[in-house]
Amino acid sequence: MTSLPNLLWLRSFEAASRLGSFTAAGSELGLTQAAVSTHISALETQLGHQLLTRTTRKVGLTESGRAYLPSVRKALQELAVSTEALFGNRVSGSVTIRAPISEAALIIAPAIPAFQEKNPELEIRLLSAIWADTVLETGIDIEIRLGRGHWPGVRAEPLGAETIVPVCHPDLAGQLKHPADMLDHPRIQILGFDDHWPCFFETLNIAMPSNSASITVDTSLAAVEWAAARGGVALLLGRITSTLAASGRLIIPFDTKLPSTQTHYLLHREAAPSPRSAVRTVEAWLRSLFSSEQSQ
Repeated sequence: MTSLPNLLWLRSFEAASRLGSFTAAGSELGLTQAAVSTHISALETQLGHQLLTRTTRKVGLTESGRAYLPSVRKALQELAVSTEALFGNRVSGSVTIRAPISEAALIIAPAIPAFQEKNPELEIRLLSAIWADTVLETGIDIEIRLGRGHWPGVRAEPLGAETIVPVCHPDLAGQLKHPADMLDHPRIQILGFDDHWPCFFETLNIAMPSNSASITVDTSLAAVEWAAARGGVALLLGRITSTLAASGRLIIPFDTKLPSTQTHYLLHREAAPSPRSAVRTVEAWLRSLFSSEQSQ
């Protein structure tokens, strides 16, 4: 009987074939690029066939690799389904969500208690991410990202159009009679949204001074805290401002919304098995949550 290849080698082969990169496959599997390369080389040696072509930028499938990949993928998926069916009852109600840190703290976390009152059998694990430039990690059931919808190895499901809205402390709002008055106060700039202030004032036909924003932070969460401390005016995404305005912590001084070039997406790994029932329930809740946040 022919000995079966090492399972780790097969996982590395499948991930590298799907993502087109040893580096991306390593990031997904929690391995180094060198480890993925070693796994695949060992697999090719055992089989006596080259499965992947290597270039400086990406990897591709050889004829043997294309013939072998469907069987490998099917076997891994069947193993995952069988494991879940036989042993998944202990954790079938546990769902791990990863979302941008600001959305996790300001949108998702406050809504979890009400969700769990209706779904007490589900355990939610909420993880935060600052940057959306990594591949989907194993162990993450649901991932929400902010961007333009282009990430390798995943299908991005948009959660609706997004807007940009000004917010400030209620005390400061009384000093703002016209949008141009915001120029007299510190403007809070969020890294990654460098065009927000120029586009906002251009839409209103207001000449913006040449000096940059007075304050720069790396997350919307930091911008919220700065604005709440009477530190200036921030431009935030509409889904975040709706939660803050409802609490009264910050106020929207002007009913002016600018379409955003980025929005939130629910990511689905390509060629992944059907999600568990618990995951589908949480995904449906998140779709509804983000839809209702934007409509407020």
